[in-house]
Amino acid sequence: MTDYLKIYDEAAVKHLCVRRANEQKAWQALALLDTHTNAPQALIDAKQFGIRYVLVGVCEDIGPRANLGNGGSHQAWQAFLKRFLNQTHNQFLNHERVLLLGEVELDDINQQAAHLDNKNDADLAQLRQLCADIDTRVERVLAMIFAAGLEPIVIGGGHNNCLGILRALSKQHAKPVNAINLDPHADFRECEGRHSGNGFRYAYSESHLAQYHVIGLHEFKNNQAILNALKDANFLFNSYQDIQVRRTIDLSTACKHALARFDSAPLGVEVDLDSISLMPVSAYTNCGFSVSDAEHFVHLAARHVHASYLHLCEGAPSQHPVGLEAGINDAGQIITALVNAYLQARESL
Repeated sequence: MTDYLKIYDEAAVKHLCVRRANEQKAWQALALLDTHTNAPQALIDAKQFGIRYVLVGVCEDIGPRANLGNGGSHQAWQAFLKRFLNQTHNQFLNHERVLLLGEVELDDINQQAAHLDNKNDADLAQLRQLCADIDTRVERVLAMIFAAGLEPIVIGGGHNNCLGILRALSKQHAKPVNAINLDPHADFRECEGRHSGNGFRYAYSESHLAQYHVIGLHEFKNNQAILNALKDANFLFNSYQDIQVRRTIDLSTACKHALARFDSAPLGVEVDLDSISLMPVSAYTNCGFSVSDAEHFVHLAARHVHASYLHLCEGAPSQHPVGLEAGINDAGQIITALVNAYLQARESL
C-alpha cells in the first residue's frame, strides 16, 4: 500500500484471468505498476511510456448507506474486472494505453462500518464521518493520477466519491472544474454530513465545482430544496420526463447542448448507474435509460475536448433481484461497456 493506494500486481488479478488459445485478452495487453515503486513517479513514467488511462477501484458502500440507502456498491469493482480483463484485445481498442492501478485502500474503514445500522442515529452519524474519511483517501489517490497527466476511470462505491475526485481535479488545475452527470438524482442535498446524495453540493460549497449539468434528472426523485439549490447555483438539468416521457428533447440533443455550454475548465464525466433500467444498483429502477443510451451519453461526453475522467458508481451486484451471481454478471458487462465507450471516444479524438 502506498499513500492509501493498494497497487495491483499480477497475483492480485490472476484468479480473475482466463486464457484462450490463439486469442489475446485485455489482461495480457494492459499495464501494471511495480508494487515496490514510488507511485507518484511511476505514474509520471507510465505517461512517458504511452499510458493515458488509469483504472482505479473504490470498494465501499458506506456513502449509499450514509444516505439511508442500500449497500452492495463495494462489489462493483471486482465484477467489472472479471469481465473487462477477459474481453478480447483487438484492433478496436488499444488496451496497451490502459494501466490497471489498483484500488483505494479502505479495508480498515469498511471494517469500522460493517456493523453500523443507518436506521440508528448514532450509527448514521458515524457512517457519515467515515464517508468523509473516504473523501480524503480518494482525493489523495486521484491527486497522484491527475498530477501525472493521466485520465482516471474510477469504478465502484457510491456517488459520494465524486467529491474526492472533483477536489483533486480542481486543486490540480487551481480552479473550479465542471461536471456532467447522467443521474436520476442531482446529488445536491444539503451539507448535512457526507453521504452519496450530496457530493456535488459539497464540491460547490467548497468552490471546486463551477458548472454542473444533470442529464436524466427524475422529476419525482428530487425534493424541492434540491431543485431550489440547483437554481440558486445556476446549475441546469434535462429531466428524464422531458427526454423519455414527454420527448420534448432527445438524449443526443440534450447532451450536445449541455456540453456546448461548458467553458474551457476540465470536465468530469459522471454516470450514476441508478440511471439505467434493471441495473443492479443501490437504488434499483424499472424507469430509466437503456444501456445503449448510457453508452451514448459516455461517448458524447468523452468526446468533449476537456473531458478529464470517467466515474461509474452505485453499481451493487447483490441488489439484483435474481441474486448475487446474476448481479455480478450484469454489473460487470454493463460497466465494461461504459468503460469501452469512454476509451473508444477518447482515442478517436
